[in-house]
Amino acid sequence: MKKILAMILAMVMALSLAACGKTEQKDEKKDDTAAAKTFIMGIDAEYPPFSYIDENGEYTGFDVEVCKAACDLLGWDMQVFPVNWDQKLVQLDANECDCVWSGMTILDSMKEAGYVLSAPYYDNTQVIMVKEGSDIKSSANLAGKVVAVQLGTSGEALLADGGDLADLKATFAELTTCDSFLKCFTELGGGAVDAVIVDKPVAVSYAEKNEGFTVLDEGLGAEQYGIAFRSSDAELCEQIEGAVAQLVANGTYAEIAAKYPDIVNNLTLLG
Repeated sequence: MKKILAMILAMVMALSLAACGKTEQKDEKKDDTAAAKTFIMGIDAEYPPFSYIDENGEYTGFDVEVCKAACDLLGWDMQVFPVNWDQKLVQLDANECDCVWSGMTILDSMKEAGYVLSAPYYDNTQVIMVKEGSDIKSSANLAGKVVAVQLGTSGEALLADGGDLADLKATFAELTTCDSFLKCFTELGGGAVDAVIVDKPVAVSYAEKNEGFTVLDEGLGAEQYGIAFRSSDAELCEQIEGAVAQLVANGTYAEIAAKYPDIVNNLTLLG
């Protein structure tokens, strides 16, 4: 009888140990899953060719593709968060995203406010977009005209009081602000405004896909694009920059850039 009880006790202990082993394995799997970082990329969802929604309803664009490739190298999951561009830094500070990476102009005011900014990766300029056949041929012809600009952009900053283009703005009949470039272009197409001051790659991309618009050759202000992080995220910025450097070294960055010929010549990381 004692032998039988001993055997039963041994079996119960063996089953208990097996169950514990399974639990430990499950816990290990949970730990592995929990260790996977999710990187949230803040973008302007209406900013082609850097960030936009394609015909399949997916987020894409040069910046989005580079971020995805960088996250793949780092073993991170990536999520895209469309910000309100005029409130992008407020949303960054509120931890709604981990960075703002979407053709964002590097501004001294951001540095002074303590934001961590990546090295510049794109040389940009502001241009004037008009309807075909317009009598506006240069910025000198904007006197007495109604001009649109997107809120929160470098174009708006240049036209603000004290900005480099404040004197030009003073000649306008009116400056209209819109919360997206698409709305600016819609206003232009409908005749509500006479011109739009906009980032060159966005203007060129839109004019190529939509008839009836002309981008003037005149550049209104040189600037550079970078990635913005919170003041406490210098290490995160370094990790992203390191991954992007690997993409440049292994040729992936150039492969992505080749899909966007309108901007490839102004990408500083490609020399």
